[in-house]
Amino acid sequence: MVHRAGNEPLQARSPLRLRSGLAAFGVVCAAAGAVAFAMIDHPGWALVCAIVAVVAALDLVIVIWRIRQGPHYQPGRDVPPYEPARSQDIGRTTGRHRKKR
Repeated sequence: MVHRAGNEPLQARSPLRLRSGLAAFGVVCAAAGAVAFAMIDHPGWALVCAIVAVVAALDLVIVIWRIRQGPHYQPGRDVPPYEPARSQDIGRTTGRHRKKR
């Protein structure tokens, strides 16, 4: 069993820059594979590589879009993981209800 400290949302970070680098590498390799397979007359493999290149390019676009959204969507250490409760909201229940014992 994994011991949880309770502060995981504060420490959680999304590795978007790593994901963008891997997606860019995937686009380049898959596009090169599509061209190479097309040149040696293997249209099936060229199509597979082209589809992988398109999926990797879409992933790259989404990652860049999320990076450009800024720190609200990728919070730093000084941004809480949720909006703090206001005093008038304390005691108000939302969502699931826990059974009282």
